[in-house]
Amino acid sequence: MILGENFSNLKIILVEPNGPLNVGSVARLCSNFEVDELRIVSPKCEILSLDAKKMALKGQKFLDNCRIFNNLENAIFDCDLVLASSGRIDISKDLFFESSEDVFNWTKSFKKINNLAIIFGREDNGLTNDELLLANKIFNIPTSMNNPSLNLSHAVSIALYELKKSSKRNLDQELKVFNLASSKKIHDTFVEIDEMLLRVGYLLKHTSKSKISKFKNFILRANTSMHEINVLRGIVHQINWFLNNSKNK
Repeated sequence: MILGENFSNLKIILVEPNGPLNVGSVARLCSNFEVDELRIVSPKCEILSLDAKKMALKGQKFLDNCRIFNNLENAIFDCDLVLASSGRIDISKDLFFESSEDVFNWTKSFKKINNLAIIFGREDNGLTNDELLLANKIFNIPTSMNNPSLNLSHAVSIALYELKKSSKRNLDQELKVFNLASSKKIHDTFVEIDEMLLRVGYLLKHTSKSKISKFKNFILRANTSMHEINVLRGIVHQINWFLNNSKNK
């Protein structure tokens, strides 16, 4: 893959795109940059329409082989590292995002990443806060504050270009073995934490989402390892076991 030797199987994920021209353009970009796979979550347009095919050109195979998912959680099921693009200026203060350059340089600090996914949101309003929290890191492409939103295919092209550019930099650092907890593992863990804390009365239904999001964002920013998230999940399982068995006494 021309994008970088430290990772393979790059997946571009589009969430609910509604323009076939954009989808076709992204398919062409996947061919330009030798992306492994195009995935689409709940498309709002016909991805095999004539307009999409006209824009795809040599990227036609990415349309033909595109994988469709009903939700974003399923679309990232096999990804070790997930990055999400955000151009919104009303982003929650509880979310933390970095420049695309910093994030892509960060990916170069690992020896090898097996499955890397980059998520792009809807043309009109991007990704929701909950969807952004499915990513290990959130990045933005610096643009004018007066008009921060980029066309979908333009955002994909800039991200892929910057990712390729970062792969050519020689960073003077010792490469680490990639051992971050996958975003899916973190998501599944926090589903269990949410249920447990509701059960013991620490959280209330109407405020649980906000509180869990803050905690989840902290775990993501801490670059939590797979071992650490497994320890956390083990604690949750043990507490649930105690709660279930204490009822029988």
